Amino acid sequence: MNKLSNNWITKLELQPHPEGGYFKETYRSDEIAIEDAAKLGFNGNRNFCTAIYYLLEGADFSAFHRIKSDEMWHFYAGSPLIIYMIDGAGNYREIILGNNPQSDEYPQFTVPKNVWFAAKPVEESSFSLIGCTVSPGFNFADFELAQKANFIKQYPDLKEIIMRFCR
Repeated sequence: MNKLSNNWITKLELQPHPEGGYFKETYRSDEIAIEDAAKLGFNGNRNFCTAIYYLLEGADFSAFHRIKSDEMWHFYAGSPLIIYMIDGAGNYREIILGNNPQSDEYPQFTVPKNVWFAAKPVEESSFSLIGCTVSPGFNFADFELAQKANFIKQYPDLKEIIMRFCR
């Protein structure tokens, strides 16, 4: 853990996240989607929106996972972050979240619902501090961590990237 990332972890009161890294929920809307939640494929009601701080240290990664909502990522500090995505058809894509447009970085990016994704800071000696906004709001019932063996069977052509970002 580098000193600057430790300062952010302490200052923002971040806790370990099951997919890797550290997080803290910073917002959960009071409004709840009741009638539309089931129509959208959710088991139970969902808040309209949630937000978290999320920090990944340079050598760590966010393991491949997916959720049932769109997730908007916002870059705040540290190293740029690569987001790796695999959609249901097996199409692979990556983008860099950061604040340098000359390096083809984006300060904000939305991962579509049901897309598998993982993330890692570009610089292993640094960290990435980002925010994530989820709508409809995040619920761990909607979170699925990829199982390496099954994931490779589903997308054998992407075995190398799957091996790298599954625990």
